[in-house]
Parts: sequence; C-alpha cells; structure tokens
Amino acid sequence: MIKMYAYGEVPNSEIFARDSSGPDVAGTVAEIIARVAAEGDAALLEYTRRFDHAELSSLAVTPGELEEAMGAVEPEFLEVLREAAANIRAFHEKQVRQSFVVTGQGGVVTGQKITPIERVGLYVPGGTAAYPSTVLMDSIPAKIAGCAQLVMVTPPGPDGRVNPVILAAAKIVGVDSIFKVGGAQAVAALAYGTESIPRVDKIVGPGNAYVAEAKRQVYGRVSIDMIAGPSEILVVADAAANPVYVAADLLSQAEHDRMASAVLVTDSRALAERVSDELERQLPLLPRQEIARESIDRHGKIIVAENNLELAIDIANELAPEHLELCVEHPFDYLERVRNAGSVFMGRYCPEALGDYFAGPNHTLPTGGTARFSSPLSVDDFIKKTQFTYYTREALACVADQVAYFARQEGLDAHARSATVRFEKP
Repeated sequence: MIKMYAYGEVPNSEIFARDSSGPDVAGTVAEIIARVAAEGDAALLEYTRRFDHAELSSLAVTPGELEEAMGAVEPEFLEVLREAAANIRAFHEKQVRQSFVVTGQGGVVTGQKITPIERVGLYVPGGTAAYPSTVLMDSIPAKIAGCAQLVMVTPPGPDGRVNPVILAAAKIVGVDSIFKVGGAQAVAALAYGTESIPRVDKIVGPGNAYVAEAKRQVYGRVSIDMIAGPSEILVVADAAANPVYVAADLLSQAEHDRMASAVLVTDSRALAERVSDELERQLPLLPRQEIARESIDRHGKIIVAENNLELAIDIANELAPEHLELCVEHPFDYLERVRNAGSVFMGRYCPEALGDYFAGPNHTLPTGGTARFSSPLSVDDFIKKTQFTYYTREALACVADQVAYFARQEGLDAHARSATVRFEKP
C-alpha cells in the first residue's frame, strides 16, 4: 500500500526514489565498447546472439522489411501514429532557431550561424517492449532541425525481426537507416562506427542501465541527450480532484518499472485517503500489476499539505519532477509559480499519457531532479551554434588599446600584442 505522510514527516529529498543503484555495470559496458570499437560487426553479431538470442547474417533492416511492417500494423494504428506525428511536428516547428547578424558602428559585424548536427543516432528499446512513441519523439525534432542522416538502432527479437510498430513509426517519420542491434553494443557502434553502422555525432534515446552507462562512457566522443533515470510523476491535487483520475495517473508511471516514483501532494487528507483506496482497487486490474505494485509500495508516497496548494508547488519545485500534473481547479493560476519540472500537465482532463504519445510536446524529459537545470528534448538538441565576428581596420583601431589593456590584466601579453601589432610602425 502507498505510504502517506503529513508534510514534514519525510524530508523533501527522500520523497522521490533517486537511488537507481543496481549491479555494477561500468566494467561490463567498458569491455563491450572496447570490443565493438576493435572488432566492429563481428562483435555486434556475437552480442546479438548472446543477449538477444537472434542469429543474424546482416544487421541492416531492408526496404522489404519496412514495407512488410507497414502491412502488418493495423491501419487504425498507422493513422494514430500519423496524427501523433503531426502534433509533435507542429509543436516542435515553433522551436526552430534562426541565424542572426548584428551590425555595429564602424563596420563591426557579429552574429550566430545555426547548423544542424549532421548525423544522429536514435536508440529505441525493443525486444519484448515496443516504443514507437520514442521513434516519433526523438526523430521528428532532428528532422525539423535539418539533420542530414538519422541512424536508428533497436534490438531484434529471437526471430531476428524488429517489432513492426517500431519499423512503421520509423517509416512514417523518414528514418534513413535502421539496424538490428541493441544494448551497450549498439551505443558503441553509433559512437565508433562499424562496417555496417556509420559513426554518428549525437546519440539520443532511452534504455536500460547498460545503455545509460554506455552513453555516459562514450560522451565526449559523441554528444548525448541525457542520462535518463527511473520515471517520475508528481501530482498536485486539490480537495475537489477525482480520486479515480488521480490514482490512474499515478499508476500510469508506476507500471513503467519497479524503480518508478509516483507521488501525490494534496491539500486534503480526505482526498489522500480516497486516492489510497482507489490505488488498491485499480492495481489488480493492471496487466503489469506486479511491477506497478512494487513501485507503489516501495517508492509511492502521498504528502498531505493541509489547506496549502502553494506549499505543494514549493515541494514540486524542490523535487523538480520529470512529469508534474496540476490536477486543480484553476491550473493556470499556479503555472507561473512552477520553476522546476520537465513537463507540466494542466487541469483535471490532462493525464500525463497525453504527453507520452499524442499532444505534441516531447516526452524525452529530465529525470532525477535534473529539471532544475535541463530541459526536454527539442530542436535545439540537434543544432550547433557558431559565432562569427568581423572588424574593419578602423573598427579595430578604436578598441585595440582596450583589448590590450584587458589582456594584460590577465597576464596574457601575446593576447594584448595581437590587438596592437597591426598598428605598429615597421
């Protein structure tokens, strides 16, 4: 059963389960990366046999397999995928940055040039689970940014095939190439390149502890989006909230995995008790009830901040949750107070699942409190910003002494002379 506390009975720092510790995977991942870097496709094929129990002769998904997948997916779901993709595209198109030029006095020109990252790797979990939403959320912003090549990796099933819904989503959004490989070895292949898989400039996408550790270890050789931790939801609900809705929304995250954190903060003890009862009623109805039960029992919490919704928002800001629901009467009255959250869901009819699949804002979000300083995946993650500066001789002459003076204050005489040497007489 979910644990219930009055505000102050548990430190804010302990409300979310931020300990995602498990087996020490760093050494295993380092070995996998080294082998893939040295042996290329041969290592990938061996690891695919060992971990995915699939015998492959080729890693690439063929055009024929893509077409076959499109035929295997229900037409109704294809239509939903297309509609979701349109919503995601419409939202992210508003994020596009433009290059700019600033012209100053005396011939000074400064500016910023926007360039898309050339080649992006998309990691999509596979095997027993299928996440076509990840394909949409990670590839559409990259396409909008203008990335030249999107390379997707996803593990095959034991039959050597990729789940057709993943391939259908990739076909709909125009992923350029797809390879049947997962785990830390897939991350290594994207970072180093192999005979089949091209080396990329950035890797995005979620995965298990081995994938996360591999992304951590290859960072610097390539860019990454973030190191994702267990999923989190914090629901702020007032006394008038429907306990059935609130419990359902908490369980929507609890079913992700056993380490997921589902937390309710409310100003009403009566609502808290009704939500607790409702969780017990709904849990046995879930196909993934074993996972959700462990998440709720180990990491779920209800915090009662008596008659004080403002305090509930303060708690949210300190926790910086991945998902924040404002399940209150007038949610926009509180939005301005929210400083730290990955994505905010407003009102009584906005479950977090809307954000996972359909509404348009990205579902790749900062976890583990990192929403204090980081943001959801966006078009910005797939571009580079390059600055440029131009001065005429006359413009430099006006400021050379100031530049030199500044440089000497830092003890850097060569810097200073580079500004003044152009005006010295031979």
